[in-house]
Amino acid sequence: MRGLKDAITALISFQRFDMASRQLVTPCQRGTSFVVYRLSAASHPLSPHCDIDSSTSEEFYQAVHHAEQTFRKMESYLKQQQLCDVILIAGNRKIPAHRLVLSSVSDYFAAMFTSDVCEAKQEEIKMEGIDPNALWDLVQFAYTGCLELKEDTIENLLAAACLLQLPQVVEVCCHFLMKLLHPSNCLGIRAFADAQGCTELMKVAHNYTMENIMEVIRNQEFLLLPAEELHKLLASDDVNVPDEETIFHALMMWVKYDTQRRCSDLSMLLAYIRLPLLPPQILADLENHALFKDDLECQKLILEAMKYHLLPERRTLMQSPRTKPRKSTVGTLYAVGGMDNNKGATTIEKYDLRTNIWIQAGVMNGRRLQFGVAVIDDKLFVIGGRDGLKTLNTVECYNPKTKAWTVLPPMSTHRHGLGVTVLEGPIYAVGGHDGWSYLNTVERWDPQSQQWTFVASMSIARSTVGVAALNGKLYSVGGRDGSSCLSSMEYYDPHTNKWNMCAPMCKRRGGVGVATCDGFLYAVGGHDAPASNHCSRLLDYVERYDPKTDTWTMVAPLSMPRDAVGVCLLGDKLYAVGGYDGQTYLNTMEAYDPQTNEWTQVFL
Repeated sequence: MRGLKDAITALISFQRFDMASRQLVTPCQRGTSFVVYRLSAASHPLSPHCDIDSSTSEEFYQAVHHAEQTFRKMESYLKQQQLCDVILIAGNRKIPAHRLVLSSVSDYFAAMFTSDVCEAKQEEIKMEGIDPNALWDLVQFAYTGCLELKEDTIENLLAAACLLQLPQVVEVCCHFLMKLLHPSNCLGIRAFADAQGCTELMKVAHNYTMENIMEVIRNQEFLLLPAEELHKLLASDDVNVPDEETIFHALMMWVKYDTQRRCSDLSMLLAYIRLPLLPPQILADLENHALFKDDLECQKLILEAMKYHLLPERRTLMQSPRTKPRKSTVGTLYAVGGMDNNKGATTIEKYDLRTNIWIQAGVMNGRRLQFGVAVIDDKLFVIGGRDGLKTLNTVECYNPKTKAWTVLPPMSTHRHGLGVTVLEGPIYAVGGHDGWSYLNTVERWDPQSQQWTFVASMSIARSTVGVAALNGKLYSVGGRDGSSCLSSMEYYDPHTNKWNMCAPMCKRRGGVGVATCDGFLYAVGGHDAPASNHCSRLLDYVERYDPKTDTWTMVAPLSMPRDAVGVCLLGDKLYAVGGYDGQTYLNTMEAYDPQTNEWTQVFL
């Protein structure tokens, strides 16, 4: 009778469901603990007053809380050890349970109890490799759906949930561990996640380790890493370090923690340090260091790095994974102002190569178009341009750390479409247009005296000109002279205060982007059209200039035409940012790898 009473009590709340139309229908009668619904016969629509012959109707009941109350009853059977049909044994602990309940939440138990294996019929089942307390917690979860997560037991619980194939529990345990990540434990959590096959947790722990590596290497977990795990850290491009020296000193600290045992791994691990990127003073000290002087493989690596420093003209032939800078050491790319649908952007954005993210870094004091930007001491110098009404000669300096602007002395000449670069300390403002005529004049700003002075003028007036510094010389590339776009190039020697002509480019280019890489100068994109022709032909062509031979060579083109494109070197690749494709002002970016001669779209 007690069981019947329990079953009746479970029918405490119902929803009515029309079995023919699959729609819920309005209740006709309510009790204190249940609701009665009637379904009309197909030929007799339901009366709003429920005045219907019972011979032509049916009643349907759906208990909303039936499952919850049923599991509560089964939980009470578990606590009282009633009707249990299996005993799980983990260590010295025996846990009675019900096969049906375990199978309903765990694919592991479902496979065990429904397959033709010996455990399917055994009353007692040994659970190897599982913590007894974690097993009990998960058995209780099968009945209640509740779990208590604790820092000191979470790994045992997650390991057990992975074994028993409880995906919901695995997910909540992983998220709990993500909240616990700290420089003192992230390496251990990463290794644990890898062992358990928890890929999302491993990814989050790995990214946390990469981001916080400076704090991680100061903790005990780092010093206790096995060599095969340490080499994964040393090989990564994504470690967030200011320079290669930091990673080298971390390796030395790890070796010295147990020198006698770890010396045998030194040459293998040293191969993952980018020795050619270390300061030459450190390399000189390494050659006779006690840990390296008798290790032939270490000596080979040190010699390779020394050659890289001693023979800069051969560096293009000495490229290897050890000469590739880590992403965090290459600096930050800034996009300042530019054109947009509102006739001029005033925001400053910065791109982090390691995280592959653009973020807003500041706002300009006013609108500028066709201006120049230079960098000295991690500060941005914004020079000249036009504000939509007039050509400017003003100069401002932005400090990204303090987010403060400083007004500097103006140029002597108003210029837009000018080229700007830094050469051996001073900033040069080259050519441009003053609102009336095309300019061949050049001004130099001395950061010490904070004064602008004129230097020798170019042989040709150039606006929308590209400029870059290479091998102690200032190159002025292409541009417009008032009648057409130019293919000519000339360079300025600050020691003689003279301009000299170079070999012309293969293509005429105005609005050309210019940058240097590995001793070469690159001319990227731009446009080619007479001054009177407003339908400029936009270019995706890219050329490379070799100053040793005074020759230009065509290399792989951009993925799309880009006029007025920004180009800079970041790490070992050239980045082409924004520009105009003839219809749209672009916010896309692509990267050029000189080793493969390929442009690749950078997807954020």
